[in-house]
Amino acid sequence: MYSVVDEAEITDRRLLRGARTRQIVLRRAVDLASLEGLVGLSFGRLASDTGLSKAGVQTMFKTKEILQVATVDHAREMFIDAVINPIRSTGHGVPRLRAMVDRWIVYAETPLFEGGCFRAANLADYDSRPGPVRDALFRDRDEWLAFIAGEVRHAVVAGEIPDTDPDLTAFVVDAVLCAANTALRAGDPEVTDKIRRFVDATLAG
Repeated sequence: MYSVVDEAEITDRRLLRGARTRQIVLRRAVDLASLEGLVGLSFGRLASDTGLSKAGVQTMFKTKEILQVATVDHAREMFIDAVINPIRSTGHGVPRLRAMVDRWIVYAETPLFEGGCFRAANLADYDSRPGPVRDALFRDRDEWLAFIAGEVRHAVVAGEIPDTDPDLTAFVVDAVLCAANTALRAGDPEVTDKIRRFVDATLAG
């Protein structure tokens, strides 16, 4: 005798399977975009790399632009999980800034994405291309800069560092980390030490 399976249970299973498949595709997409840029993403390449059908991948994302935006969002979530979430219990200000840099170094050295920092790999390609992909990239960048600036502001208010412009400091820290990502990809053996010396000098005013 056949067992009766609730229709809602079947739907839940399909949704779960679909979500897992989407995660597999996006995980490959962020790696490819970190290596070759978002411009190079294609349904065919992702289908080939994941063992799925091209039609199946296209059904999930409809258009290349939707795929690109979803890839940016997925990379952002992965970055938050790797760099931001682990330090949320660390005190604001200097302790959290130092912890953030430590986590960023792990993120870049491991690396989380095959091509290194996702943000650094793609921002330059879209800085003069208006549209949803550029908006997603710069929204992610703005949130990152705001996070750094917020912690600098905490450090100033707490008297941990001399009075400084939080937004400018965040801009400089981000620029140094982007340069460090390039140095890591080039095999600079001293880049980690350079980052830490810069942070020490910055927090010392």
